[in-house]
Amino acid sequence: MWLLFPQRPSLPPFLQVPEVGSGWAPPLALWMLSFAASAVVQSDGQVYSPTVNTQYGKLRGLRVPLPSEILGPVDQYLGVPYAAPPVGEKRFMPPEPPSSWSGIRNATHFSPVCPQNIHNAVPEIMLPVWFTSNLDIVATYIQDPNEDCLYLNIYIPTEDDIRDSGAKPVMVYIHGGSYMEGTGNMIDGSVLASYGNVIIITLNYRVGVLGFLSTGDQAAKGNYGLLDQIQALRWISENIAFFGGDPLRITVFGSGIGASCVSLLTLSHHSEGLFQRAIIQSGSALSSWAVNYQPVKYTSMLADKVGCNVLDTVDMVDCLRKKSSKELVEQDIQPARYHVAFGPVIDGDVIPDDPEILMEQGEFLNYDIMLGFNQGEGLKFVEGVVDPEDGVSGSDFDYSVSNFVDNLYGYPEGKDTLRETIKFMYTDWADRDNGEMRRKTLLALFTDHQWVEPSVVTADLHARYGSPTYFYAFYHHCQSLMKPAWSDAAHGDEVPYVFGIPMIGPTDLFPCNFSKNDVMLSAVVMTYWTNFAKTG
Repeated sequence: MWLLFPQRPSLPPFLQVPEVGSGWAPPLALWMLSFAASAVVQSDGQVYSPTVNTQYGKLRGLRVPLPSEILGPVDQYLGVPYAAPPVGEKRFMPPEPPSSWSGIRNATHFSPVCPQNIHNAVPEIMLPVWFTSNLDIVATYIQDPNEDCLYLNIYIPTEDDIRDSGAKPVMVYIHGGSYMEGTGNMIDGSVLASYGNVIIITLNYRVGVLGFLSTGDQAAKGNYGLLDQIQALRWISENIAFFGGDPLRITVFGSGIGASCVSLLTLSHHSEGLFQRAIIQSGSALSSWAVNYQPVKYTSMLADKVGCNVLDTVDMVDCLRKKSSKELVEQDIQPARYHVAFGPVIDGDVIPDDPEILMEQGEFLNYDIMLGFNQGEGLKFVEGVVDPEDGVSGSDFDYSVSNFVDNLYGYPEGKDTLRETIKFMYTDWADRDNGEMRRKTLLALFTDHQWVEPSVVTADLHARYGSPTYFYAFYHHCQSLMKPAWSDAAHGDEVPYVFGIPMIGPTDLFPCNFSKNDVMLSAVVMTYWTNFAKTG
């Protein structure tokens, strides 16, 4: 297992740009407004629209320039169907391949987002700060929820790097959330594609009730959202060569819940041969929220609320199929803290056994993996108990630890010993009455338990079976008003650097004051991520 702790390189000449604030980086709103005017125009005045053939028909895309002189234009194919619409009788069923079309299909706009409801009490502790701080902006992506939502977006660099000519590596991004929300449309792959000379693909998959409802038997086995991801990978394997991509160099990557999905895909035989490498950012199949161990409980709660709670599970699922997607996703069903109500389940098929057992048996299908975490992942767990002046009080510290143990472990014998042990381990005895120090150790407790330990165990078990395994720790975050001044790199804070946002930012989702150091760090991170995709 290798550790990635890089020496900080000096800023290359092409990245020596003025500090943000001097007018060099337009906000996303201005950039998007200029898209229509700034699609690449040919000498005859026509907008250049690349076309490509696929196994299902021809697609017309759009060539888009990027607002930075070091980044070449990118061909975008948006809203490409990778599966048939999962509507009617196909709700709560595995996805099927899409239908073919005649003529040329326009792929110049995003497709609808899978039905979801971000106005319920979103489980903030599992979501990135940039998501929960910008729900109004997120809501603009989530409008018009439509079950016909299984589409992907492809970003292709147009300027070849002579060191890496030929078929390009492919990086497929699985979006995060809490299995309840999100869309691939939110993350633009253009900068990463152009800078790294790789093809970037984002996708929508079914989330929440429609993606993960399970009756624990054959009536509704669950895992439709994961099967959507697998179907998307199947489509990519079969079609990416038409776009100049290499079907034998596909890397799947994701952050948070997206990382848990990637981790689960490495354990599923359904994924075999569909990708070769995985990047698992701040998540793992071993995290407490990665798998739903009580699917029947939450399905019954939902069925109760919509008048479908009958004993026969086949009848129950038939009844749920007749309800509108809006009625289903608007039911507010809250899981226990640190768990999920609708998420992947151990079905004996897509996920054949408990992930830890699978990992201990070496069921990794021999992927190259890179994984890691951010320094202060657990920000959302402690934010509510922190006093801006005094940090965390002794009583709040004790309550937080007790609440943590109760929610995660219930009330087993020896629980008091467990509680006292955790308090002992996460108290700085040299400075035990310091509220700031209690804040730091409480943050470390949640970060260690929910992210660091699952990631380290995953890496260790993977490396034990001889597969290349890289591990990183991410300690930087951009300056913004989205978080308190004391926070470290919180959950999701690596995402803008992976996608090159500092090179074009700030944006609506990432309203940061990006500095030259941010630009440089983003260049380094994109280089690591794309080098891994190219060579492992």
